[in-house]
Amino acid sequence: MKVSPSLLPILRSRTQGELLATVLLHPEREYSITELATGIGVTPTTVLREVERLVDGGILTDRRVGRSRLVRACTDTPLYRPLSDLMSVSFGPVPLLTEGLAGLEGVERAYIYGSWAARYNDEPGPPPADVDVLVVGVPDADALFDLADEVSRRLGREVNVHRISAEAWEGGSDDPFLTSVRERPLVQLNLEPEAR
Repeated sequence: MKVSPSLLPILRSRTQGELLATVLLHPEREYSITELATGIGVTPTTVLREVERLVDGGILTDRRVGRSRLVRACTDTPLYRPLSDLMSVSFGPVPLLTEGLAGLEGVERAYIYGSWAARYNDEPGPPPADVDVLVVGVPDADALFDLADEVSRRLGREVNVHRISAEAWEGGSDDPFLTSVRERPLVQLNLEPEAR
């Protein structure tokens, strides 16, 4: 039996939440089924089933270009704004942080940790009040602060960014902070260009 995701238990699955967040939070973009499947980390068949349900429900719109099926948010429905807001505060951190951090020079890897990552991994608990992000690398501190501020506004919740060097993350450090981050659920952001 499938369990509803802890981040937004009214949804059927985490895949549904990730798909909706990706498409609804970028209404200006069209996505291929393959692109969505790669970004979410599921099969194209799984994405296709969800897309068909959402197109039938008037939440997404699609068109064919050759053999490809392109999908985008249906923004002219009364459901768009409230559903987009729900996706932003629940599943929004992954697509918004991935998009922002992928374009930031000096970022090698990034992870969401803390209560948001725990809910994402279906640990029960109250909705997270903030989003904690660990950035591995040497990005400009001001650019990182500006990104966190922008994503905070879009998510409607505080985004806390902690920057560490690759050596500190990969080393056998006994730093209590890093130990606690490693012991709890992590959500790695896929910053590779072909995954977006």
